[in-house]
Amino acid sequence: MSGSNPKAAAAGSAAGPGGLVAPKEEKKKAGGGVLNRLKARRQAPHHAAEDGIGAAVTEQELLALDTIRPEHVLRLSRVTENQEEEDDDEGGDVDISAGRFVRYQFTPAFLRLRTVGATVEFTVGDKPVSNFRMIERHYFRERLLKNFDFDFGFCIPSSRNTCEHIYEFPQLSEDVIRLMIENPYETRSDSFYFVDNKLIMHNKADYAYNGGQ
Repeated sequence: MSGSNPKAAAAGSAAGPGGLVAPKEEKKKAGGGVLNRLKARRQAPHHAAEDGIGAAVTEQELLALDTIRPEHVLRLSRVTENQEEEDDDEGGDVDISAGRFVRYQFTPAFLRLRTVGATVEFTVGDKPVSNFRMIERHYFRERLLKNFDFDFGFCIPSSRNTCEHIYEFPQLSEDVIRLMIENPYETRSDSFYFVDNKLIMHNKADYAYNGGQ
């Protein structure tokens, strides 16, 4: 399964089934009429306990599965292991230009925003893509901050697509905000991409909120 740009970096490209290319995301403050349109695209957050999916699983248990499905990643008890840590163990450095990992640095004010819009652009190869879905899970240390679930639907072959959606941030206590600012890159996320309920791609990111300090 599957850095350091002082601004929000764009995710790179990686081909999946049917020639699907990894989305490029640009996070920005949403406004005006865009906000209503993006909310219509956004699905309600999923919680494993509420969905009756079952007990939490570890990353090792997930990797042992022949096919990884949405209900499996929704049961993950923590963020998956950071590729940077794996590279450090081997005496190497993380490739910050790699398409599967992106690093963001924001100012502390970012944590006080209520909503942030993301524009995602991707292309499809010569085969149709059915039930394209992204599940994105954000953690601070061992704590799940929020789960986002977006349904892109059906994508026609050989198409270039632009989708927009809204991230509605959870309300954080002042103590948690302070810790997130004081501990850069300990806030991390997994983005899982599915076609027909099968995992085709996994991207990771980490975040700092000490920009401008």
